[in-house]
Amino acid sequence: MKFIPLKAQAGIVGFESPAVEYVELELSLDELLIDHKSATFIGFAQGESMMGDGIFDGDLLIVSRAEEVSHMTVIVASLNGEFICKRLDKHQRQLLSSAENATPHVLGEDDDFRVEGVVIRSIRLHKKITRLL
Repeated sequence: MKFIPLKAQAGIVGFESPAVEYVELELSLDELLIDHKSATFIGFAQGESMMGDGIFDGDLLIVSRAEEVSHMTVIVASLNGEFICKRLDKHQRQLLSSAENATPHVLGEDDDFRVEGVVIRSIRLHKKITRLL
C-alpha cells in the first residue's frame, strides 16, 4: 500500500486531486490504521461522555488488545456487564469521563471489571454505516 502524505485544506474548492496518479493503487485502511490485526477489534462509541477526548457518539473505535494499558489510557472495558469507553486512572483506580462535571467511577471490589483493550484510533463518521447497525 502507498500512503499519500497529503494534508487537505477544507476551504479549497475546484482543485485537481493530487491523488489522481494513485487511482490504480489498492487502498487498505487496515494496513494504515491497525498495527496488530489479530489483537484488534472495532466498535462504535455511544454517548457524549468522551467528547473532551475527541470521541463522539457514533464514532468508530479501533481497539487493540496488544497495547499496554498505562495510566490515563483511553480504554474499552467491561464494567458490571456493560461495555464502557473511559480513561483509566490506574493510580486512583478510577474510570474517568471527559465530560465536565462527570463524577469518576471508583473501582471497588464488588465491581466486575475487565479491560478489553486500548483505544488506538477513533474515526468520525459523517454518514452512518447502515449495513452494520
